[in-house]
Amino acid sequence: MAARIDSFLRLVADQGASDLHFHAGNVPIIRHEGELMPLPFRILSEVETSRFLLEIMTEEQRAEFEKTQEVDFVYAVEGAARFRANVFVQTHGFGAVFRVIRNEVPTIEELNLPGAVKRLTQLANGLVLVTGPTGSGKTTSLAAMVHEINKSSARHVISIEDPIEYLHQPIQGAITQRQVGKHAESFAGALRSALRESPDVLVVGEMRDLETIMLAVSAAETGVLVIGTLHASSASKAIDRIIDVIPEETRDQVRSTLSVLLRGVLSQHLAKHASGEGRVAVMEVLLQSYAVSNLIRENKVFQIDGYLDTASYDGSGMQSLDACLFRLVKEGTVTLEEALKFANQPESLKRLAAELAEDA
Repeated sequence: MAARIDSFLRLVADQGASDLHFHAGNVPIIRHEGELMPLPFRILSEVETSRFLLEIMTEEQRAEFEKTQEVDFVYAVEGAARFRANVFVQTHGFGAVFRVIRNEVPTIEELNLPGAVKRLTQLANGLVLVTGPTGSGKTTSLAAMVHEINKSSARHVISIEDPIEYLHQPIQGAITQRQVGKHAESFAGALRSALRESPDVLVVGEMRDLETIMLAVSAAETGVLVIGTLHASSASKAIDRIIDVIPEETRDQVRSTLSVLLRGVLSQHLAKHASGEGRVAVMEVLLQSYAVSNLIRENKVFQIDGYLDTASYDGSGMQSLDACLFRLVKEGTVTLEEALKFANQPESLKRLAAELAEDA
């Protein structure tokens, strides 16, 4: 018998929406093309919401929820979609957000990601960071990168996730997917054992603490390609975040190591498509170069944003966020109004757009 919340989740899938927000004290809300849209339903009571949500949890998930007051898991509605669920406690009682996981693993081409992304997947070793705020599509881009490695080379990929969203079937290589909380106690624990499992590529779903970050850096030092995600709004802030976590007495050493190992940082946001249909990845791309390595080693990460502005037009494959936005506005993919919401230097973007309009 279907769970009562399934009808709401089917609606999300049928409407092509991305999320369902299901909170006691509010009506159910879906997110469609980035916009929140309330559903014509009554305000959910505390008791009703808890019944809806507890019904779909396993005993283990309920036990974890009771212990920590929140739980992450993947929930499937047959014939509709799989969802990444986060259940938590909020002011009025239970709350949950369900995010749609598409069945098909996307490709780099389908997501229209920059050419540099594919080149990063071809590297034999080093550290690649995929960053961005929550809900910016990091998981989707990461899945596309893993898919590219899987279909183009015979390598062993170990992916550590929380939870597993996209399911990869082996094509050319071998893929091991491990879920934190289900197959391993923590990201750090899974990483430690992964290093004994002969990986060629290690994918770390979230580099959230000192131990995980240090293990990821150590893995990259041993000659493995490590691709990890971080919550950071730009390439320079991602590097800062790693260095800030490191104890002060070893920071200089880690800066020196990062300057050699860091192959690239992809920082992503999602903007509305000018047509109103779907969203577009806006991506800042920082790649390893003599100048970037020097800025990291010399503790001048704050100068990376300025460096990216000039490197965006030198054919290296690097691009600043604003250079990417300008290109998307020029192509008509994103409106100027939408681009200005993300721009680091909105006035410069306005001026470039005005010059473009005059030339037209």
